[in-house]
Amino acid sequence: MNAFAPPSAARRAPPQALPVNQAGSPAPDAATLAALIRRVATSRDKQAFAALFKHFAPRVKSFLRRAGMESGAAEEVAQEVMILLWRKAEHFDPSRAGAATWVFAIARNARIDHARRAKGLPPQPEPEPEAAPSAETLTLAAEQAARLRGAIAELGPEQKQIVQLFFFSDTPHAAIASALDLPLGTVKSRIRLAMAKLRSSLGEVP
Repeated sequence: MNAFAPPSAARRAPPQALPVNQAGSPAPDAATLAALIRRVATSRDKQAFAALFKHFAPRVKSFLRRAGMESGAAEEVAQEVMILLWRKAEHFDPSRAGAATWVFAIARNARIDHARRAKGLPPQPEPEPEAAPSAETLTLAAEQAARLRGAIAELGPEQKQIVQLFFFSDTPHAAIASALDLPLGTVKSRIRLAMAKLRSSLGEVP
């Protein structure tokens, strides 16, 4: 397989891409994945990228296949997602989302862009600017966001990761199960429990 970037971009080019195969070793935890992304961002660490590729590439491909993409296209787009991870690693903010949430958000956008290209359409356009909200609206939104962040922070790490994937990345249950190597029933159960805890923390009636 050819390199993904011309020689002029070699400093920021990812290592030679590998076929997207299922990994056989135990999956690293969320903290380890976040640390690997930071190593890519700060020092372009190719060993860290290789570990991320081994973990995420087969899971992203599985997500794309479950979304209806044929195997060859899913392989191609999974490679694109990993290139984007390499190029955009410095934009990863673990205080806003976990590593899996961030990567699957990239995958979802890449899937949409691939579908648009297949139809001869340009990539997703940037959203048009909206009218500036009032100070009252901004204050209310900030208060609600702070309450939600606080409620999510009270969840256990497993439930927190699943909530981030399901709600903030719009990842289907089946894709979450594939990404986290969990049974589908376990994913659904954790989402139900997490939602019950969030409603309780936010003072909502179940």
